[in-house]
Parts: sequence; C-alpha cells; structure tokens
Amino acid sequence: MGLYRRLGYFSDLVAFAKDQAALLATDALAELTPAEVRNVLGFSGDSPPIDVALEDTWTTGELVGESLSWSVGYGPRTRAWLLRPAHASAPLPGVLALHDHGGFKFLGREKIADGPEGPDEAVLEFRHQFYDGRAFANELARRGFAVLVHDAFLWGSRRFEIGLMQEEVGDDLPEPWTAPDALSASSPASVAEYNRLAARHEHVVAKYCAVLGTSLAGIVAYEDRVALEYLRSRPEVSGESLGCIGLSGGGCRSALLNAVSPHIGAAVVVGMMTTYEGLLDRHIGSHTWMFFPPGLGPRRDWPELASCRAPTPLMVLYTRGDQLFSLKGMQDAHEQIAARYASSGHRQAYVGTFYDGGHKFDREMQEAAFDFLASRLRPSGDQPGVRA
Repeated sequence: MGLYRRLGYFSDLVAFAKDQAALLATDALAELTPAEVRNVLGFSGDSPPIDVALEDTWTTGELVGESLSWSVGYGPRTRAWLLRPAHASAPLPGVLALHDHGGFKFLGREKIADGPEGPDEAVLEFRHQFYDGRAFANELARRGFAVLVHDAFLWGSRRFEIGLMQEEVGDDLPEPWTAPDALSASSPASVAEYNRLAARHEHVVAKYCAVLGTSLAGIVAYEDRVALEYLRSRPEVSGESLGCIGLSGGGCRSALLNAVSPHIGAAVVVGMMTTYEGLLDRHIGSHTWMFFPPGLGPRRDWPELASCRAPTPLMVLYTRGDQLFSLKGMQDAHEQIAARYASSGHRQAYVGTFYDGGHKFDREMQEAAFDFLASRLRPSGDQPGVRA
C-alpha cells in the first residue's frame, strides 16, 4: 500500500474505495460522452440570457468595447465586456475568455481583461504573476476575434455578500469587516479579506449545490453556456463554431464548456489538466470544487471529460513545474487525451505542449493559444480587416 502524504493513516482508503467502485461495474466502460457529462453536472439545459442591457460603449486604441449585463434567472445580474477590433471589415470568430479561480473572487473579468478605465489596480500584481502582465482577452481581440468576458458564479458581480459569508464561516473576523460597504477594490486589505472568506465559503456553496441536485461545476458551466448563447447571437460573430480559453479555474471552465456544448469549435485549457490519481498524494486540497463534479471519479477521470468531444480541436498547455499538479499526473493525462483523439481518427486535432516554469499563462503560451484558435476557428485564407 502506498502512503499518501495528505491522507496519512487513511492512505488505504484509496484502494478500498476503488474496489467498491469496481463492484458496481459489470462491463468495461465505454468512452465518456457529452450527454453523460451533462448528467453528472446537473443544470443541463441551455438558455439565453434574460433582459440583456447595454450599459456603456468605449473605444480604446484599436478596440471597441461594450459593457453588458444580464440575468441568468437567479442572483444578481451578470456583468460582462465584449471586446472586438474597431475596424473589422468582416464577421469575426467568437471566443469566450474565461477568468481563473486564483483564490481571488472579489473580481472576475478584470483579471484577464481591461474595461474602459484600463486595468484595475487590485489585479495588477495578480496579473503580473500569472499572465505575464497582459490582459490576454484584449490582446486576443486585437488579433481579430470578438471576445466576451463575463463574471462567473461566485466572482465579481456574481459574488456573495461579505456579511452573509461572515455569518456562515467568519466568526473570527475583526469588527471592521462586518459591514458589506466596508469593502473597496482600492483597499488591498479589503480585497484580501474578502478573498479569504470566499475561499472558506466555497465549501458551503458546494453543500448547497449537493442538496439542490447539482454541483458548483454544473452551475458555473451553465452560466458559461448562457454567455455563449449571447455571443452566438451577436451579428459581428461568424459561424456556429466558437472558441473558449482559460487558465487554471478558467481552464477548468473551458474543459467543462467544451465537454457539454456542441457550439464550441475549439477549446484551450491552460494549467488545469491531470489525472485524478495524480492529485491524491498532496494536490487535492489546493483545488476548487469546480474540478470535482460529483460522480465523475473514481471510475471516470478528468482527461476523459476534457476529451469527450474528440475530434473537436483541443489544446492543453502544461507547465512542468506547476505547483498545483504532479508532473506524472499531467503526463498521464496528456497520454490519455492523445489516445482518445487517436481513436477518433484525428490525433492531430489535439495539441498538448509542456513548458518550463510554474503555474502560469505567459506571453509565449498566449501566442501559441492565439495561433491555435485562429487556425481552427478562422477559415483558411479568411483574414478580417484588422491589424494582427
């Protein structure tokens, strides 16, 4: 029996649980399908956004931006930005840019995109650490894409009130943090305190999801499909095939969206690929509940979910020193995905690349991802009238 550092005396639970799962299997499992993934996630329907409002427009340099909001049917309104080249002369390929988890729930879209006021000071250090200082959604739009960036469930405009979270998980907070209006994006201490509370509160939200027959993965994927429906409806967006891209929690969202939406024609998953086995030693606790849809493991695995729509083009970018995963777990996942695409007869539709360094989506990786999306979503020879 192997010893798992985070399980200690309970390391033998792993083998016991696998044996119990094997008792339920009467035949070899067929390849995982998108329909099965939808059933696992819950919230399996597709709906357009409700009461879409255009709140502002702006032009900055080569880009036109729109500030939007809509309802998904529950909770506060979702806020989003649509970015596109200012002088496009033809319909554009559409991409949903998905922000990360990052342990940073106070803001969402601002982590990967700049709005009319430029970069938010609260995300500058974060963006420098994980994105090489670049608002990659804006850069992607400059390359000739219509890019939609929206706040996910639990982030930014979709976040929970701090007072409510304090009642649930924050009894040790100092008195100044009791009032929701004490929060300010201009106060680093305020943002950090919110993020600390939100990390603990995610466990509570996951429990509510379980009682309601869904999961955090299911709700986030549903809201991403709502955003995708809006992007598809825009006259500036060409064709039925759209792309999605994200780092870390955004990579998780990209994998989930690709798995369940037939409208995704190319997906990029960055820094969010491993086998579940590769997490067991010491990497489970550092991940979001989005990464663990109930019912997926142990008889299924994350690489199966990510590749279940093969041969739909898929790019996965790994970093050898990623502190959130074991190298073996990433390598095994890469081999599993490659095998699934090979069995589809389209091995070349999967691109898996390993980079040096830690958890990141730096400019070198971004350029590779932009080229991948352009080659898969833009018809050969179709170059919109914008500067690349």
